Amino acid sequence: MRGDLFKGVKQWEFDQAGRKFKLPVFYFDNTSITAIYTASTSKVKKLLPHPAMNPIEMRPGRSMVAFTAFEYRKTDIDPYNEFSIAFLTTFDRPQIPGLTALWQLARRCFTAYVWKLPVTTEIARFGGVELYGYPKFLADITFERGRERIECRLSEKGEAILSLKGKVLPTARGKITRFITYSIVDGIPVRANVVVDPLEFAQSRDGQSATLELGAKHAIAEALSGLELSSSPIVYQFSPLTEAVLFAGRNMMDG
Repeated sequence: MRGDLFKGVKQWEFDQAGRKFKLPVFYFDNTSITAIYTASTSKVKKLLPHPAMNPIEMRPGRSMVAFTAFEYRKTDIDPYNEFSIAFLTTFDRPQIPGLTALWQLARRCFTAYVWKLPVTTEIARFGGVELYGYPKFLADITFERGRERIECRLSEKGEAILSLKGKVLPTARGKITRFITYSIVDGIPVRANVVVDPLEFAQSRDGQSATLELGAKHAIAEALSGLELSSSPIVYQFSPLTEAVLFAGRNMMDG
C-alpha cells in the first residue's frame, strides 16, 4: 500500500552549513530506469577508490555496471533528477563469479560503489557530498516519454555525457529491495542503506529492451568507453512509480 514504507521510520531534523535536512531522507514519488551492462573487471578495478572493493562478476573477467536514471517528483529535499553510474562490488570480502550476484538477487540486497552521481539541484548535490561523500555534481538531466519508450539524457555545460533509452513495459507490484552503497568521506570508506519499494515494476532480460549511447568528448563518456562495455544490457528494469528511504551514512565497522 502506498506510504507503508515510511511507517515506523524515525526522522531527525538538523542544520548543516545553514541548510535544514531530515535523515533518513524520504522519496515519496519517483520514476527510475536501470540498465546493467558487463565490463572488463581489470579496467573497473582501476576506478575503485579503495583496495577492499571487489567488482562482482557475472563470469571471470566481466563485472557489472549499473546505469540508473531517477526522476524524483516529491522528496524531503524537493524535486530533482539524478543519474547513477555504479559498479556492483563487495567490500572486504571475496566474490564468486556468478554466485555472488545470484546470492544478492535472492536476498534482494545489492552492494555497489557509486562512481558518478550527477544531480540537477544544489541542495541534492550539497547533501550528497557533505553527508555521504557521493561523487555528485550539477548537470542537465532530462526525460522524454512516449508510448513505447522512455529516454534520459545526461549532459554537463552543454556537452553530452550519455543517453539511456528503455522500453515502457507492463508493470506489476515489485518487492522491497535494499541497496548498500559504498563511498569515501575524508578518505574513510562509509556505507549507506537505500530501501526501495517498487510499487510499479517490470524487468526484462531482452538485450533490445534498453540502449546506452555515450557522448563523444566528455571525460566521463571517454572513461566509460574504456571499460569495454557489453553491446547490450544483461538486464533492464522499468519502475514508473517507486518510494524510497535513504538512511544516514555510517562507518563500515557499524555494519
